[in-house]
Amino acid sequence: IHNKMADYADRLSAYPNKGVCGLAESIDPARVFQNKIKSLAQMIRESKHTVIMTGAGISTSAGIPDFRGPKGVWTLEKQHAREEKRKSRSNAKKRELEGTTESDLKSDTTPPPTQKQASSEANNNASSHVTPNNADDSTNSNNSEETQSSAKKVKLSSSFEQAKPTLTHNIITKLIQEQNSNERQRSFFHHCITQNVDGLHRRSGLSRDHLSILHGCVFTEQCKTCNQEYFRDFDVGGVSFQPTGRKCTADDCDGDLIDTILDWNDELPERDYGIAMEQCTKADLCLALGTSLRIEPAGSLPLSARKFVIVNLQVTPKDQYATLIIRSRVDEVMKALVEKLYV
Repeated sequence: IHNKMADYADRLSAYPNKGVCGLAESIDPARVFQNKIKSLAQMIRESKHTVIMTGAGISTSAGIPDFRGPKGVWTLEKQHAREEKRKSRSNAKKRELEGTTESDLKSDTTPPPTQKQASSEANNNASSHVTPNNADDSTNSNNSEETQSSAKKVKLSSSFEQAKPTLTHNIITKLIQEQNSNERQRSFFHHCITQNVDGLHRRSGLSRDHLSILHGCVFTEQCKTCNQEYFRDFDVGGVSFQPTGRKCTADDCDGDLIDTILDWNDELPERDYGIAMEQCTKADLCLALGTSLRIEPAGSLPLSARKFVIVNLQVTPKDQYATLIIRSRVDEVMKALVEKLYV
């Protein structure tokens, strides 16, 4: 099976500053967990406007890996890169030793080098080796490119097309969509902001009106002329707003369709980011689910809410600003939360 998550990672430009990867995960003890769920449920009941912000951690139970977790895409790439560098150094040392042996075999008629010659030769050999201090230096660009190429071969667990919405996706949709469609029943959640490109919020039935998509979607292409979106059941390919080869079918348009996936230096979509900022600014509570909050400017959005809660297995750079932090798997949190809200 061709892995679409690996394919997505391969599309992005080379970018060395991907932040901290592979941090240890922790889970709250059962009693602590229950007390935190109780506190969260109370905060949601008291909030007049609650916004959800989601990251890769809500899709791991669908078989889509995250980026910075112990088995995350970038974590595995970095591990693989370190292993390739170690092998490269080992092979260089082996070649050096083999070259010395061949030289020794031919030295029967050659006088031994002087101490000065030996010292000079050792210095010349040492300057050509890859060391921990210069392994990432620009002078070793060929080795760096080789390492990046090998790192991209890391195998992942699921394709985007195979992935199904998780319990968390479905609960978010239920608490936004069904509640908003029933004027007599109060809404617990009001809007969802996602950094994910996997399209699972849309597949769960969440209305686009209640969803801000910050980094694009592998299933969505957009008309370059009239901005009409098309949500497909296949990965449309591409990155950084390139033509997909298909045309807009809206009346009197026939414009070129382009992908919606952001590359590292692309600006966030103006409409979605604008709505996300507006929603967080008016929010009494922002609930950040499965996100490391390390990618900016998205990572700072929850700070605009009056209160914000983090649900994540790893520490984040925004922990000090959170009203509450729950260390547990997102699906378990959402299941317990729904049970508490509907008591």
